[in-house]
Amino acid sequence: MASMNISLPDPLRDHVQARVDSGHYASASDYVRDLIRRDQQGIEDEARWLRELDTSIAESMAEMQAGGGIDLGVVCDGIMARLATAEDRSAT
Repeated sequence: MASMNISLPDPLRDHVQARVDSGHYASASDYVRDLIRRDQQGIEDEARWLRELDTSIAESMAEMQAGGGIDLGVVCDGIMARLATAEDRSAT
């Protein structure tokens, strides 16, 4: 295992030490390793989410091009018309 030295401002060092002292971590190294693992997992989760979003968009575009789906503009126009009607009724 390689070692790495880092510098922390006093408030961050105190926070790390408090986490160790509370028993959540065996050492400052354990704490930093956990933070790095969580960061790696977050990056992997974000990448997976973006891939799934891209797939979903591609599928939706293919459905729209094949004549399926509902145009968002049409849906919004319908909602706005219903809101305007409801507003007119409440004004009288």
